[in-house]
Amino acid sequence: MEELLVSDVLEAIEGINERLLEEGFAFQIYAIGGGYQFLTKPEYQDTVSTYLKHKTKKKLSASSLETLTIIAYKQPITRSAIEQIRGVGCDYAIHKLLEKELIEIKGKADTIGRPVLYGTSQKFMDYFGINHIKDLPQLKDFATEENTIGEVAD
Repeated sequence: MEELLVSDVLEAIEGINERLLEEGFAFQIYAIGGGYQFLTKPEYQDTVSTYLKHKTKKKLSASSLETLTIIAYKQPITRSAIEQIRGVGCDYAIHKLLEKELIEIKGKADTIGRPVLYGTSQKFMDYFGINHIKDLPQLKDFATEENTIGEVAD
């Protein structure tokens, strides 16, 4: 059996994407989550979104999103550390995130009681379209423009 080279696979993916582009398909192959997936092209997002709105999906609550954010940026992290950051209990939010498979148990801490450590899952990576946790936006990406009141006019 002949060995498959990474360069051959990448060349094949490029060839498939060229054919999909030439024939006007609404999807192509994208590198996501450390692998490759067929995904809808951005220009068809509105059409697909309208179609998918008919499918009922519960959104995450604000507390679940806050908990997910803390886990994503601080992972691996214990429940008590999350609660210390948030200032409130987060059992329900963690339960919902585990249920939706956006987070997973990454192991146990080497501290008293050996608490569970949580981290993001592959489903999280796929959902947010990132390959690595380092691809998450950084604080500097959220910086707002400084107030310019009081500057000397030209």
